[in-house]
Amino acid sequence: MDALVILVPFLPLLAAISIGVGHFSGILNSEARENITADIATWAITLSCLMALALLGGDLLGKNQGFFSVGQWLGSDTLNIRLNFITTGLSVRLAALFSLLLAIISRFSINYLHREAGFYRFFFIFSLFAAAMMLLVLSANAVGTFVGWEVAGLCSYLLISYAYQRPIATYNATRVFITNRIGDAGFIGGIGLSYAWLDSVNWWQLNAAAEQLTIGEATGISLCFAVAAFAKSAQLPFTPWLARAMEGPAPSSAAFYGAAMVHSGVYLVCLLEPVFSKSPFSMAVLGLIGVLTMAYSFIVGQTQADIKSSLAFSSSGQLGLMFLACGLGFWQLASWHLCAHAIVRCWLLLTAPSLMQHVKRGGAKPRSVPVWLYMASAQHFWLDQIVDWALVKPVRGLAHDLSYFDDHIVDRVMGVPAPAMGTLSSLARAEEVIGAKLVNKADDFARGGGLVGKLTEWASAVVYWIEDRFVLRGIGRDAVHYGRQLGHLANKFEQIILRPRYLVLFVCITFLVAF
Repeated sequence: MDALVILVPFLPLLAAISIGVGHFSGILNSEARENITADIATWAITLSCLMALALLGGDLLGKNQGFFSVGQWLGSDTLNIRLNFITTGLSVRLAALFSLLLAIISRFSINYLHREAGFYRFFFIFSLFAAAMMLLVLSANAVGTFVGWEVAGLCSYLLISYAYQRPIATYNATRVFITNRIGDAGFIGGIGLSYAWLDSVNWWQLNAAAEQLTIGEATGISLCFAVAAFAKSAQLPFTPWLARAMEGPAPSSAAFYGAAMVHSGVYLVCLLEPVFSKSPFSMAVLGLIGVLTMAYSFIVGQTQADIKSSLAFSSSGQLGLMFLACGLGFWQLASWHLCAHAIVRCWLLLTAPSLMQHVKRGGAKPRSVPVWLYMASAQHFWLDQIVDWALVKPVRGLAHDLSYFDDHIVDRVMGVPAPAMGTLSSLARAEEVIGAKLVNKADDFARGGGLVGKLTEWASAVVYWIEDRFVLRGIGRDAVHYGRQLGHLANKFEQIILRPRYLVLFVCITFLVAF
């Protein structure tokens, strides 16, 4: 039964490759081919779901050994990374749940995205995301989990910017992508510390050796992975990215931020339960961040003007409650909460586009709240602006200072000459200034007299025109245009010369001249 774990991420990956190759080769590029594309994605994810359910059945019956190794992927000194998978426990339960929800969403997307310009692109990215999520939850080592973590983040970026012709979509996608890279840095730091202190990146070895770690080492590893979890699950100070991510279509929002990806941070913390339990400080951080995120999301969610943003802050609040449960040591409660929330939130986001049709007029009486609290909540407590002021602006200023230092100090000390294009540009500006002065100055010495003088004046004007067009203004304008024309003429002349009759004539003329 353990060998079935290979098919769980492989089948969606195969579907993504098939759709991608078919679309780029022109086979899948019309409305008539939409059903084929949808069938490839839906059946692959459904079969993956059946494999995951079979694996879960084997785990419940006690038939699985717990791990399955395909082979070695990378070996260097004491670093040994194998392509291995987990076949028991929370990982298998989440793989079965996530694959089932993704299969439902893929079926829902067929009608929802019918005749959309990005139909094929959506199912390609969606299939790739399904493979990445299965790899993320089933990989038995940190490197494999990180690969799934990154690919899922990339798919999130691509589907947030699904309507890439809209500037707000691409801006939000870029903002979300960059924000999550902070969490990725924490993940890489956790992998590095795990290998430095335990000589392993396998999850089970890391958890088994947790008792051998000092409190400081356990705190260092757990805090690095906690930063990754906070960023991925939209906890403070990263919470606002989740509302920006709702820019994508409803099926992608349901898959990424309702069913699967947004729960990756909680899964990572639950996976490292022994390491976090070893560090009281890390447990306190989990609880504190969870409480703060719950309060922040509840207040901000009350002032949202659209349903998807309201659901986004509701999701981050529920995720904060899961982190609080982890921080208090209720690991089993957090895992069950994760599974229940994934189901409910997926359903809410899928029904969000038709919610207004089912809402009755009227509603509850609005509560009276202080104006300052309402305004602060409507602005998300200016969290994005604070992050820009605290992080983006200093980094931008540092980059400007380093650029100035490099241009004005390092280049001069090393004796590096100014760039050639900059020199030509300066020369062109100087020539224009000098030329303007010469034209404006009434100097009879520069004007020719008689026939010879006029010929000299015309020749000078022609030389100046050539110098101005081909030298001072750079090669990028007229020279390229005229060069292309000369090249086309040369190619035509060569084609004519190489014709058999002209080639024979050329050879005969050569022999006649030689003799």
